[in-house]
Amino acid sequence: MAGEQVYIYSTATLYVAELTRQMLADHEIPSFIINKQDSVYKFGEIELYVNRDHVIRAKKLIAEFESQ
Repeated sequence: MAGEQVYIYSTATLYVAELTRQMLADHEIPSFIINKQDSVYKFGEIELYVNRDHVIRAKKLIAEFESQ
């Protein structure tokens, strides 16, 4: 994953972030998650990042994924 990484998505639920990350991987878009949630109280966001080259395609796939 060389190049600049760009924030494209966030959620408060870890399993949704993992499902989204896996869906992107299924479409050959590498991504990674940064969990910014508090470990005790579970507030905060879980953020998903992709390479700048994949931003447009990834956002389109996420929009389609969320509308299902």
